[in-house]
Amino acid sequence: MISFNYETEFELSNEDQLSNWLSKVILSENKKEGDINYIFCDDEYLLNLNEQYLDHDTLTDIISFDYSVGNELHGDIFISIERVRENAQDFNVTFDEELKRVLVHGILHYCGFKDKSEEDEQLMRQKEDEKIKMFHVEH
Repeated sequence: MISFNYETEFELSNEDQLSNWLSKVILSENKKEGDINYIFCDDEYLLNLNEQYLDHDTLTDIISFDYSVGNELHGDIFISIERVRENAQDFNVTFDEELKRVLVHGILHYCGFKDKSEEDEQLMRQKEDEKIKMFHVEH
């Protein structure tokens, strides 16, 4: 089950659409949907997590904790709405488009995709684009 939680003023207006889309993304990668919690927060909240758990003193748009078991995806995905807004401007895309990219990015990590090397990052971007198109076909 996909759930959305809020540690900030921001709230999604289309939770059901996004949840259905993310469920289809999981199936499209031949995985099973377990419990996936999205937690929307601000930069400070995410920076504290980054320092506490990952020893990184940097701002980031997403941190995902993967508790998947075999083919069943479970995890907590923290997203800084401030970062998503700023990145949308930097990349010259809409906030909604950037938010979808970040939402699916966490799921793709759980599916085994990485983004540390340039090659892995290219594949990750390609997968993100492919999955975002799935949303637009449906809605």
